Amino acid sequence: MKPVCPYYGRVRFETSQKLRTSQSLRLAPRMIQSMEVLQMPLAQLQERVEQELERNVALEQIEPDAGSTPVTSSEDPPEEEPVGRPLKVGESGEDFERARAFEREMDESSWHRPTRRNDHDRNTKMEMLDGAPARRQRLSEQLRRQWDLADLPEPGLSAGKWLVDFIDDDGLLSSEVAAIAQQSDAAEGGPFTEAQLLAALPEVQLYLEPAGVGARGIQESLVLQLEAKLDPDRGAEAVSNEDRAAILDATEIVRNHYEDLLENRLPRIAQKSGFTLERVDAARERLRRLTTSPGRDLVDGDPERIIPDVMIEYHAEDDRYVAALWDGGIPPLRVSPVYSAMADRDGTDAATRTFLQEGIRSATWLIDAITQRRNTLLRVVEVVLVRQREWFDQGPGHLRPLPMTEVADVLGVHVATVSRAVSGKWMQTPRGIVELRKFFTGGTETEDGQSVSWESVRTMLQEEVDAEDKAQPLSDEALTARLKNRGITIARRTVVKYREQMGIPPARRRRKHSRGPSA
Repeated sequence: MKPVCPYYGRVRFETSQKLRTSQSLRLAPRMIQSMEVLQMPLAQLQERVEQELERNVALEQIEPDAGSTPVTSSEDPPEEEPVGRPLKVGESGEDFERARAFEREMDESSWHRPTRRNDHDRNTKMEMLDGAPARRQRLSEQLRRQWDLADLPEPGLSAGKWLVDFIDDDGLLSSEVAAIAQQSDAAEGGPFTEAQLLAALPEVQLYLEPAGVGARGIQESLVLQLEAKLDPDRGAEAVSNEDRAAILDATEIVRNHYEDLLENRLPRIAQKSGFTLERVDAARERLRRLTTSPGRDLVDGDPERIIPDVMIEYHAEDDRYVAALWDGGIPPLRVSPVYSAMADRDGTDAATRTFLQEGIRSATWLIDAITQRRNTLLRVVEVVLVRQREWFDQGPGHLRPLPMTEVADVLGVHVATVSRAVSGKWMQTPRGIVELRKFFTGGTETEDGQSVSWESVRTMLQEEVDAEDKAQPLSDEALTARLKNRGITIARRTVVKYREQMGIPPARRRRKHSRGPSA
């Protein structure tokens, strides 16, 4: 029986074959690797090279005294002994003999701990590993360890432990207490009511360090930090009478006048609290020493170290800037001539030859990709030095618009290549370390027809804010007019967008109130 569709009646199924031609673009693995290497910052590329040296037996580092030049192919390799390193699976018998001899020379214990066979021979790699800083625990792990030491009766101990699990990386509770209670069915010792959690919350806030952790918001966290400054049970140091008064005033202001404080309405705070403007201003200055994210003190590690990819120097005799690649961390590489010869040897078995050929191909691709990365990056930087000469000579206010399409046209490459070349790269310049992407920006024209980048407009905006009268700060309309006087005609909403991006508060928050008696 033929199938029947309830809407269209009987349906007939047919199959047929058709021949058609189409074009599709597929990237070869070699091209994909080249694009990946081009986009890598220097630190990431160093790690990639180290991993490849450990993984690929056909890739080797040229020793400083080797006197050889890097090669990128396995044609006519010179005969020489391999650099001392363990051999891998798939190598012939004579090479395994060298591997066993190498292993016999190694002290087995040196793979586990640093050993010193004599005053001049030591395992420096293991010593570096032992000297490396330990991984810092996450905030949640540190807070749980603190709370495990608390001496409280049940159910307060279990309720507090459940609250600790909801503290985010800023050190604040990530949800309302009522919502945390609703999720406590599977908690140890639970479920907990909202009243039980609220009863345990002050203990959590009092017990955990640093002060302010476990608060339900920034306002409560600031109060907890201020109270801890005067609490000897929390290790508070002795403070002067003046500082004690400022802390007490700040606590009062945060508790009862928080919204006015956020809006910089200091006269209104003085009127409601009965404080003078001097006391309000002193309390606000004391608040500047606190943090809105107390948990970050435990989880934020050292800032990431920036390694510049390019070094820029000024040659006075030639009156020009010269670029040089800073790739000293990447060792000179070559395809191992010994294993290249082994792959071409007639007596090598098929499995070993296949293994070596794959390693040689991978090593050749990596060397070529690194060489192409160097050439492309250097060419891009040279264009930047020409187009942004005024920035190098006169400073940030003279950055010119430079779209990536313009650089791509000059170099004869795709714009995506330029984008990958500048991604995550930094330059060491006479004006400090600068991200390479900063030089690629759009812009506008002044009234006299000169091109000005948006970065220069931001610099002008910052200059106007820095020079304003803080008692009467410039509004957004006034800032727009000031920029127009300097030849930059932009809309007010653009000024607001840039001001917010730069972290500049609005005029009412930038105002400094007078301390005169009339205030």
